[in-house]
Amino acid sequence: MLLLRENIFYALVDKMMKTPIYDLIVVGSGVLGTFHAIHAARMGKKVLLTEKDQYPVNATVRNFGQVVPSGMASDWFPYALRATELYKEIQRESDISVRNNGTLYIPSDKEELQLILELKSKMDDSGYESVLLSATDCLARYPSLKKEYCKGGLFFPQEVSVEPDQMIRKLISYAIGKYSNLSYKPATAMIECQVSGDRVNMVSAAGEMFHAEKAVICNGGEFKLLFASLFKESGITLCKLQMMKTLPMPEVQLEGNILTGLSIRRYESFQECLSFKKLSNPEDQQKLKKWGIHILFKKGIDGSIIIGDSHEYAGVNESDDLGFKINHQVNELMMTEAQRIVNFDVRKISETWAGFYPQHKTKPIVEYDIDDRIHIRTAIGGKGMTSAAGYAEASIKKIYH
Repeated sequence: MLLLRENIFYALVDKMMKTPIYDLIVVGSGVLGTFHAIHAARMGKKVLLTEKDQYPVNATVRNFGQVVPSGMASDWFPYALRATELYKEIQRESDISVRNNGTLYIPSDKEELQLILELKSKMDDSGYESVLLSATDCLARYPSLKKEYCKGGLFFPQEVSVEPDQMIRKLISYAIGKYSNLSYKPATAMIECQVSGDRVNMVSAAGEMFHAEKAVICNGGEFKLLFASLFKESGITLCKLQMMKTLPMPEVQLEGNILTGLSIRRYESFQECLSFKKLSNPEDQQKLKKWGIHILFKKGIDGSIIIGDSHEYAGVNESDDLGFKINHQVNELMMTEAQRIVNFDVRKISETWAGFYPQHKTKPIVEYDIDDRIHIRTAIGGKGMTSAAGYAEASIKKIYH
């Protein structure tokens, strides 16, 4: 019996000795986690990027694929600018579906028109290029818009879009091909993460052991596998969004990121404008506001058009209450409002889906640092696609200060 125990012990020691030790393990290969891994690899760190699913399936792929620095609050604007630079830089090396076709904001009334004038002035002061368009200019460039709706436009030519169902897989493929010191292990759900001495020990659901000097946890909306008790008290909420996609309509001229009047009334950059506090509260928008609806359009490479979205919220401990079902009443409200804006048939829908992302009630992102070894970075909200790449660069520099 003693010999058997010794054999088991030495087998475990041998297994641990053979287990590779990394400089950094990143948990979660959404856009936030993957860019943490890329920036660490660029610093020369030996990195393991893990993903609980076969490939990312949550917020990073269930969105519009719009990269809109112009919509960010001032403190996150630099991250978004840097993210745009990084997207373009990587696209020059490898196709990750980035298209530089700009962002257009379309005001529907005088109040929204005033806001785009103020944002234009603010962007001019910062040196960020934008072009103010008259209603006539907008209709000439975008004949799919209805003249009854469009009161002008503010165009940002340097902004980009990506294909959300393609980008992250292409980015991961690029990263592991580009950096020999970066490894990727999908279908690996981490269920234990503890500091022991000068390293972090991690265990997967399959019983695999991993060791690193540091770990970054970019868990997105998964709060039950790691640090569940911490997340229960975190103040995080989960947001459910409904989106839909039309059949391919290559004839529709609506290129770029298209944001409408309700987006102007919602986005953080406009909230910083002087006139935002003076906005009226039109009666006909109350049903839309109830569901957090604001209308965006994003034309894909295949000519299909993503339309949305809505916003429902639940605390981190009640997130399951949001459910997985599509509320067709909400979709109907979105289609009715969308049809008020454009002259093509928005009801030629091929797909509908719900996306989920975590955010904090008061913080732009949730950061926890445990023993200067485990670094939790999550709940970036709806700005992940726009700013995560730039934020992750700053985050990694801070971790390795």
